[in-house]
Amino acid sequence: MVISGSCHCGNIAFDLLWDPEPAAIPARACTCSFCTKHGGVWTSCPTGSLVVTIADPAAVSRYVFGTKTARFHICAKCGVVPVVTSEIDATLYAVVSVNAFRDVDRTLLTHASASFDAEDEQSRLARRKRNWIPDVRFESTA
Repeated sequence: MVISGSCHCGNIAFDLLWDPEPAAIPARACTCSFCTKHGGVWTSCPTGSLVVTIADPAAVSRYVFGTKTARFHICAKCGVVPVVTSEIDATLYAVVSVNAFRDVDRTLLTHASASFDAEDEQSRLARRKRNWIPDVRFESTA
């Protein structure tokens, strides 16, 4: 199943190949201060692949905080954060925002709260390696 999504204006878009096709899609509402303020609800498929397409690279802001191990890709035009990446051992991993999905049956989403405050950096990176999308490619349409 291919899940497409984008920021509000379409500057940052993605196609997530979810393989095998999901019976349910976990939707994790992160409780960190950034995600709480932005309404971040994330998902990933550790057996999938992700292609992120950027129409105007100059209109993408990247934000890091805390351990600086995750990069939030923010559209500078509309303010939406559709993708978060983390580079671990020379591999780029990602999660995508379920709020950025287009044409996905919302009954597939299984919502839960997720707090990672108690994790040390090593545990956090190990969890991402296990659970985040491991095959990530960025393309530009410019």
